[in-house]
Amino acid sequence: MIELKNIYKSYASGDKVIEALSGVSLDIAQGEIFGIIGRSGAGKSTLIRMLNLLERPSSGSVLLHGQDITKISEASLRTLRHKIGMVFQHFNLLTSRTVLQNVAFPLRLAGMDSKERTKRAMALLQLVGLEGHAYKYPRQLSGGQQQRVGIARALANEPELLLCDEATSALDPETTQSILNLLLDINQRFGITVVLITHSMDVIRSVCDRVAIIDHGRIAESGEVLDVFLHPQHATTLSLLSESGVDADGWKALTEGVPGHIVRLTYRGHSTAQPLLSQASRDLNVNLSILQGAVGKIKDTPYGQLVLAVDADPASYAPLEAFFRANQVHYEVLRV
Repeated sequence: MIELKNIYKSYASGDKVIEALSGVSLDIAQGEIFGIIGRSGAGKSTLIRMLNLLERPSSGSVLLHGQDITKISEASLRTLRHKIGMVFQHFNLLTSRTVLQNVAFPLRLAGMDSKERTKRAMALLQLVGLEGHAYKYPRQLSGGQQQRVGIARALANEPELLLCDEATSALDPETTQSILNLLLDINQRFGITVVLITHSMDVIRSVCDRVAIIDHGRIAESGEVLDVFLHPQHATTLSLLSESGVDADGWKALTEGVPGHIVRLTYRGHSTAQPLLSQASRDLNVNLSILQGAVGKIKDTPYGQLVLAVDADPASYAPLEAFFRANQVHYEVLRV
């Protein structure tokens, strides 16, 4: 659906040139939830604003359904933007308008008559659970409720693409999860492609299908969320995971004096809940000690990742690896 090709973006600051994006290439599939994560100043907001050309690239192409939208006319771009909704970190609601008027505002700009836009706006408020707040003003709502108004407004023109610029970073954890659940429901119910930027790995883990890690204006790593979380390759990814409580190398502090091999097992899906450790220990007569581990879900997929000390007869290591691989468990030797 969306393809970014070799995007560069630079800004002049006095006598200096600041490179915000450097050679960024990405593809985003129709109907997925795609996350972009990075620290402050990494280029996240600049990147997401490329998707509706609120920021124009210094060079490179932005393709939507195969069409390079950097080359279309301003009139065509205005029409295109009706099909791209945007949700903002600080809600950006009109404080002097009611909730209903805020949601209806894009429809008014699009020329829809008063009766139809009121009907559409009320249906959207029902979708986000705020039908009882239609005639309140933004100041009378909580932060989470204001963000729901922002989401309803972004959906007013029935977009095919929804851009979320740090949509949950101003909210408490419980409210954040409720907003993420709403975005997931919208994605699944209407097939709307969602692109969200965040600094939180927990947000990515909750709802995203794929993710790109951006660092100093470059894509450090990208792929399916499961792959990136369970097999991180870049130092920035490891650091972001560590900040969210996932310390991939924590096991190293426990290995002194521990005999045998150290291995990492990675489970996905059905195998996660199977009693494979007890079966392997019993059938192959090996001693398995858990040094580090996590079990949970990434979006809807169960996963587990364990670091084990394996104390066994040398002849048992190969059959142990074969056992786990036969049960669709990724087996990685960390120390011999």
